[in-house]
Amino acid sequence: MIAQAVIYNWGGVRDGIMATWNKYMKEEFQATSSLPLWREALLGIDWISLRMSPVYRGVGIPHGDGSAVVVIPGFMGSDQYLGDMHAWLRRIGYRSFLSGIGRNSECPEVLTVRLHETIARAHEDTGRPVHIIGHSLGGVLARGAGARWPSLVASVTTMGSPFRGVRVHPFVLQTAYLVRGRILQRQNGPDVKPMCYSGQCTCEFLSSLRAEFPESVPTMAIYTRTDGVVDWRCCINEDSTDVEVPGTHVGLPFNPQVYRHIAGFLAAPESIKRADVA
Repeated sequence: MIAQAVIYNWGGVRDGIMATWNKYMKEEFQATSSLPLWREALLGIDWISLRMSPVYRGVGIPHGDGSAVVVIPGFMGSDQYLGDMHAWLRRIGYRSFLSGIGRNSECPEVLTVRLHETIARAHEDTGRPVHIIGHSLGGVLARGAGARWPSLVASVTTMGSPFRGVRVHPFVLQTAYLVRGRILQRQNGPDVKPMCYSGQCTCEFLSSLRAEFPESVPTMAIYTRTDGVVDWRCCINEDSTDVEVPGTHVGLPFNPQVYRHIAGFLAAPESIKRADVA
C-alpha cells in the first residue's frame, strides 16, 4: 500500500511538472523522435579515433601561445569527461581550465555566475582574454558568458550546442523536465526564478542569449548532421563560422576532427568571419 501511494503521489508531481513545462515552453523547447539516438552508441569510435590520431599528440596542428582556455561540460555532465580535451589543450601550449560549475543540471543563471568566476580567474592569471569551449548545453552557457562579459572573452567555440532554439530527443526532454522540477523544489540559489529552465524566464542568462552577440568575440559552431541528441539545425549560425564534422553528439569532445578545428581556430580566431547573429 505504501509503495502504491508513493507511485501515485509521484505520478501527480510528475504530471504537474509536465503540465507547467508544456504551458510555458511553447515552441522554444521541442521533442522530436526523428533524431537517431541509436547512433550515439558509436561514441567509442570517436574515442578510439582520437587516440589513434596524430592530432591528439599535437602533431600537424598549430600550437598555443599560453592563452587561457575554459572548457564547459554539457547537460547532466561534469568537468571530468572533458579531461582529455583539458589535458590536450595543455599539451599544445594553452593554459587550460575546467569550468568549475559542478554538474550541468542546475539553474543556468547560477551556473553562469560560477563560470564567470572561473573566466575571471583565468583572465587574471594570464592577463589576456579567455577562450571558451562548450559542449552541448555548455556551449550555450559559453555564448551567454561571451555576450555578458565580452572584454574577458577571446573567442567562443560550441560543440553541438542548441543556441538557436531547442529540438531534442524525447528522452532528453523528459530528463530536462525532472531537472527543472528539482531546481524549483530546491531553489538552488537566491536568483532562481519561478520560470527557471524555461523559455519564459527573465534571468540575465536568457536575456544575454536573446541579445545580439558582440562582434568583438569570434565564434565557431561545430556540429554533426548525425547528431542523435539535438537537431543539428539548432546548433549553427548559418554563416562561415559553422564547421561540420562526422560523428556523434556525445563523442564531439573526443572527435579528432573537432580537435583539429579547435587548434586552428584558437591559433587564429580572427580568421573566421561571422555575420551578425542575434
